[in-house]
Amino acid sequence: MGKRIITQARGHGGPRYRVRRKAFSVRPFYPVNMEGEWEVVKLFSSAGHSAPIAKLKNKSGEIFHNIAVNLLYEGQKIMTDGMNKGDVAKIGSLKNGTMIFNIESKPKDGGKFIRSGGNFAIVTGKNGNIVSVTMPSKQIKQMDAECRATIGRAAGDGRLAKPILKAGKQFYIKKAKSKLWPRTSAIKVNAIDHPFGSGRGKRPKSKIIPRMASPGQTVGLLRPRRTGRRKK
Repeated sequence: MGKRIITQARGHGGPRYRVRRKAFSVRPFYPVNMEGEWEVVKLFSSAGHSAPIAKLKNKSGEIFHNIAVNLLYEGQKIMTDGMNKGDVAKIGSLKNGTMIFNIESKPKDGGKFIRSGGNFAIVTGKNGNIVSVTMPSKQIKQMDAECRATIGRAAGDGRLAKPILKAGKQFYIKKAKSKLWPRTSAIKVNAIDHPFGSGRGKRPKSKIIPRMASPGQTVGLLRPRRTGRRKK
């Protein structure tokens, strides 16, 4: 009897493919009402994030966590609506060319974009209540001027420069974030375990699957309009 294919097993939601809660026990976000001066109480690493996390506290004892800016240190003062690196400000108040990260998608949603280590976006233009932001992919995104972001570049740059020398290290990195690793190629498994399997008739291109196929067969190209490279 065949096994569930990987696509089915992940969709089923078994314990093997779930993220460990411990990895995401800390959730970096901006408080809804964030005003005044905040102090960096602690810097620490989180298994579920590629950038270091900063714990911040104000005079009234309120605490929140944010992605750490590059060269941040414990005891540093962070201002809201400031203009220094590490300060949190509305993108509408920033000058063109300012590097920002941990940007809100909508005002007061806590931060959604550019949260990985070493990443940043650039404020490139303003038109009324709309701000143009150039993302790391070079795509220009139009955003609300009331959205908040952290000024500077996220800490943790260079994490990909050091090679992962042992498979065991890669295993634990992927396990913390519930990434499937090592991944077996579909055409390498048995025919009973995957629609692309078996040693005979190997075809590296994906198979064309009908739209009304059963759930176990819905892998590859699902009723494509066309396949192959487009000729000039």
